[in-house]
Amino acid sequence: MAVNSPIPVSSDLKAVAGIELGHAEAGVRKANRKDLLVLKLAPSATVAGVFTKNRFCAAPVQICKANLEALVADKPIRALVINTGNANAGTGEEGLKRANATCDALAQLLGCDAKQILPFSTGVILEPLPVDRIIAGLPQAIGNLKADNWFNAAESIMTTDTQPKAASRTVTIAGKQVVMTGISKGAGMIKPNMATMLGFLAFDAKLPQALLNQLVKDAADHSFNCITIDGDTSTNDSFMLIATGAGELEITSADSAEYKELAAAVTALSQNLAHQIIRDGEGATKFIEVAVEDGKNIEECRQIAYSIAHSPLVKTAFFASDPNLGRILAAIGYAGVDDLDVSKLNMWLDDVWVAKDGGRNPDYREEDGQRVMKQAEIVVRVKLARGAAKASVWTCDLSHDYVSINADYRS
Repeated sequence: MAVNSPIPVSSDLKAVAGIELGHAEAGVRKANRKDLLVLKLAPSATVAGVFTKNRFCAAPVQICKANLEALVADKPIRALVINTGNANAGTGEEGLKRANATCDALAQLLGCDAKQILPFSTGVILEPLPVDRIIAGLPQAIGNLKADNWFNAAESIMTTDTQPKAASRTVTIAGKQVVMTGISKGAGMIKPNMATMLGFLAFDAKLPQALLNQLVKDAADHSFNCITIDGDTSTNDSFMLIATGAGELEITSADSAEYKELAAAVTALSQNLAHQIIRDGEGATKFIEVAVEDGKNIEECRQIAYSIAHSPLVKTAFFASDPNLGRILAAIGYAGVDDLDVSKLNMWLDDVWVAKDGGRNPDYREEDGQRVMKQAEIVVRVKLARGAAKASVWTCDLSHDYVSINADYRS
């Protein structure tokens, strides 16, 4: 069960004009489960994405990046196709052929060019993609195309997730309503740049390609690139923004107030989807924010926050509800900020001041730390006394179930 994260309600997920979603049971890895998804886009849509930095990036990631770089005005992206159960990573030239064959088949069914299709895969690495099953499932997915199909879409991209991840919101900008809905997946192999995750967020405003490229990077940097479960960067991670252009709002400048309002709303929804991943981390029992403040710059704040959030010793202490605070201080010390003056450092667990001027707060009591550590949601706050910068990352604890799940993942 995900930490304080109820399963999305299908009726709460809003249809976004200009996008339809269709799912299928293709038997990619297991029978009788939704494992194939098609997103069909209006001709007015623009698409932008950010992808994993793993050098072993999967075949579909390579094709997505190439197709986005080769975009021409009269041939926009018309569809996205996603399969779960197989990552098509570590599969070489054959993997590229199979991913391209998927794009070719969907393009024929939709009457467009294969380069107008973006493929995505998630699942087991180093196994051949069962492309014949995927191609055979495409007509069923197209037959299920509907604008209000977001819940089924979220279920169709799950791997070790215990529940679908989706959210919607509606905002009014310059007197015009903007509807946005997104889905994500991920539960393990989660680390920034990016995580073993897929995220797709659509809204009905119209943005030019260059502006959407900027927005997707900014949104990812404040959401999906601020989460970590186990410190492993995957081969398939992708986060896509889709501006369908089917609504009333059109934005052409990053300097406009309208863009800033839209960016804030997109980032907030992206954070929601990213937090759902952490709350559903494999075996997670606690949701933890690590907030580092008063740094010289955001980079060093994140560097220290990640050092804490990635530490297996810190994460197992959280699982045990053990206020073993020396583990957190040690992680700060080895984060790589070489000129850090630890004698000025202060730290809190929620409202409990545990470290003062680099040492144990004389007023700190173990039972107060224990009280916080038993909570399902915890904030670790660190003040560096080096400047005005701040940053937060989100993580979870590391439990026995994490080991069991990953020891048995492929069965």
